[in-house]
Amino acid sequence: MATYPTGKPTLDTYAAIVSTFSDFLTVAIHTILYERNIYPPTSFLSARKYNYPVRQSRHPKVCKWIQDAVSAVEVEMLKCTIARTSLIIYSPGLHPLERFIFSTASFPLISPTESLTPFEPRPDLPQTISQDPQPPPEPTCQPPTSVPLIDLEEQFRAIFSRLSLLSRALSPLPPHCSFTLAVELREQVPPPIGHPQPWIPAQPRLQPAGRGGREAMGDGGEEYEGQRVGRGSDLGG
Repeated sequence: MATYPTGKPTLDTYAAIVSTFSDFLTVAIHTILYERNIYPPTSFLSARKYNYPVRQSRHPKVCKWIQDAVSAVEVEMLKCTIARTSLIIYSPGLHPLERFIFSTASFPLISPTESLTPFEPRPDLPQTISQDPQPPPEPTCQPPTSVPLIDLEEQFRAIFSRLSLLSRALSPLPPHCSFTLAVELREQVPPPIGHPQPWIPAQPRLQPAGRGGREAMGDGGEEYEGQRVGRGSDLGG
């Protein structure tokens, strides 16, 4: 049985939190592809992550595509530009059938130059003695000194427990579906720039009103919306 690598036990920087989210997103994508039967069940290995049984594709090209797509998400996450990341499954006619959304809108907004800076400790609340009963002051909203990974793992296990029930909760998908990874930008965030660029504008019908969407483009993605990946000769499905 394969085992996914584990991260540091305590997350005390924004970069560490983003890296942990990237690991989680990678495992979630593998799990969804398995549960939705995008590839044959025999093409997946049994693995363990967060002390929970999960699935991992054993096809090198599938793993490489997922790794590249998640790496592109991580780059933008470190810039604090992403509000949501979605795995979208398309029908053979390229109609979106299912969307699995991972929201990071509550992640803190920090300068990219401070991604490796340890979080500041929360100031202790002053202890005062007063004859008049007064409610305690509201705690300030500051990043914690650290986030124990074990606390997140419990939440991750709960998510994978729900994902493992997808095949029973959802109707079967038609054969030869494809998929892609899309990101929804935060408000007032400029689109990714640079060349080569792993992100391209998503189709208008997939973009929520007032927000910008981007889809990951894998190797050989000549289409305007980017390469959708599914069973085919390109990935040996």
